[in-house]
Order: sequence, then structure tokens, then C-alpha cells
Amino acid sequence: MNSELLSALKDLEKERGIDFNVLVDAIEAALISAYKKNFGASQNVRVHIDRETGEFKVFTRKTVVEAVMDSKAEISLEDARKERPDYELEDVIEYEVTPKDFGRIAAQTAKQVVVQRIREAERDMIFDKYYSQKGDIITGIIHRCENRNVYIDMGNTEVCLGPNEQMPGENYVPGMRIKAYIIDVKKTTKGPQIQVSRTHPGFLERLFELEVPEIQDGTIEVKSVAREAGFRSKIAVWSENDNVDALGACVGPKGMRVQAIVNELRGEKIDIIKWNEEPAEFIASALSPAKVVSVEVWDGEKGAQVVVPDYQLSLAIGKEGQNARLAAKLTGWKIDIKSESQMNQALNILQESGEGAEEDEGLWEEEAWQEETESPEVEQ
Repeated sequence: MNSELLSALKDLEKERGIDFNVLVDAIEAALISAYKKNFGASQNVRVHIDRETGEFKVFTRKTVVEAVMDSKAEISLEDARKERPDYELEDVIEYEVTPKDFGRIAAQTAKQVVVQRIREAERDMIFDKYYSQKGDIITGIIHRCENRNVYIDMGNTEVCLGPNEQMPGENYVPGMRIKAYIIDVKKTTKGPQIQVSRTHPGFLERLFELEVPEIQDGTIEVKSVAREAGFRSKIAVWSENDNVDALGACVGPKGMRVQAIVNELRGEKIDIIKWNEEPAEFIASALSPAKVVSVEVWDGEKGAQVVVPDYQLSLAIGKEGQNARLAAKLTGWKIDIKSESQMNQALNILQESGEGAEEDEGLWEEEAWQEETESPEVEQ
């Protein structure tokens, strides 16, 4: 072990970002393992490497005890005080036992251990880096596509975009630069497993943060997001500042901001909704682009009945119920949509059934009176 090796370790720190002390600690651990393996030592040993000169020393450690049970690991208090009078029970005394020919054996044995520790340190560093980015967007280059999985090269690691996290109809070509949203980061025996997605609602929210400075600085708040990836999305925004137009800021000058997001999502339609603390007004806005006549809410059931013009019914429901479904996800309310004619028809049926009930009640009362007057009197 010499200063040249320490210099190489410092260069490794600069190139790969692994802490110099982590590498030296790994080598010290490897030397302990090498010493015990090659010299048959079972006692407690410690290896120290001088951070300046690279010189290493091996020490055996003995604990001061009353009665010695293991002479390799323990020393009596009486013998310890012969060396130094101030030793007390449970103190640890170290003796240098560095073998003369230990350098060559140590280097050979330590190599694999050091490489493994370097690899583990790199894995931990990658895990810490991406775990801190959980819930953010990363950008990489598609490396390859295998079995419907898309592998993205991030420079220091590779992440897999699974089939369920890919947008419908999107083509992935090796060499293409792509953005993805980090859902989760886990530690595995094969290294960090980074789960990414392009269909997650959080991906849309983060794209708006990238494009809209007012969302980044907190002037505008994203309240909720509902998304059917590749087809349509709705995002509800709001600002405490009355002077800030939340919708206008998200759309951008000539629609440039939202158009950049639409381009990234390969043409996915996006409805930007103004959030409102009043459920009825929020639900009406969430059904955009359809116009709403009235909204009746039931707080206990968290449900709402919405009435729209006849010609707006199909627009409010959307293709295969998509618009209504997204509005329900966005607001968190169950929404029942009816046209004006359907509502009027329902009211007429209720009114007719109510009038019929009143007529039946009057007829029953008249028949009961007639039966009472016609019945024979009871003799006193």
C-alpha cells in the first residue's frame, strides 16, 4: 500500500463521485478479511491505513478482564497494568502484528472485496440520487426495446419503462430522447430498481410545473389531476392572488405553454379547469367544454345531478363517457348528467304521480264517508 494507490483512489473519487474515505474503509475491511484468511487468526484485529502516506498496520485487540478465558482476545488487569498503570477493566489494548509478507497477499485478496464495495457504493449513490427525485421527471435516451419493455439510458444507470406505463399508440425508437415520471425507487440485490411512467397523472402535473413558472414559485396551485393517458386529461388550478389568471398562465401566450405539453404527450387533449371551493361551480367547470344549466349536490352522498341543454348532452358525457368520467375523478364527486328534456319528463311523471295520489286519497275519503253513513246504527 503506498501513496500512488491513494492518489488513484482520489482520482476515482473525482471520476465516479465515490467518497475517498468510503474506498479506504473498504480496503481496510478487505485487509482484515485477508489477514484472518491467510494467517489463520481468529482474534479481534484492526487495520489502519494512513490517509497521507498509504502505510498500513495490523493490530490485534485485547480486552482487559478480571479472569482471562481467551488469551487471544483478553488480557488480565494485572498484566495490563504492567504495561500501563492507568488501564481499567473493559479497556481495549492494541498490539501491532503486521506480517512482513502481508502486502502481496493482501493486495490479491482485497481486490475483489474493494471492487464489490465500490460497486455497492455506486449503487447506494444511484439509489440516493433517484430516491430524492421520486415524484419528479427525468430525461434519458432510449437504449433498446425488448419484449414490449423500453430501456432508457440515464448515463449512470438504466431504467425500464414497462408496457402498462407506456402511452397508447406511442412509438419508441432507440436513440430518441424521452421524459418519464419516477413513481418509485427500490433497493434490490441487483441494484436500485427505478419504476417510471408516462401515463401517471403526476407526469402531467410535473410537465405543467416545468412549463409554467407561476406553478414552480407557488403563485398557482395544482389542486387535482384526472388523466386517461393518450386521450384526454383535466387539470384543476387555482391562485390565491386575485390579480393572477390561473387559466391564462397555464395556457400561455398564444397557447404556447399548454401546446408544448400537448406535443410532449403526442397530442393528448388537455382541459384546464379553474378550481372552486363551491362543489356545484367546480363540477360545472369540470364538465367543460359542455355548458351546464344547473347543478344539484347532495353532500351526504357526495353526489351531484347536473342538467345540460339537450344539444350538449353527448358533449357533457363524452365519447364512451370519457368527459363525465374524468370530471368525476377530478372533483371526487359522483355525477349524474341529464338533459333538460329528460329532467322535464321526469318532473312531469312525478307531478302526474303526485296528482294521481291526491285523487286516490280523495276518492278513498269519499267512499269511507259513504260507508259510515250507510251503516246501521248501533242500538243503545
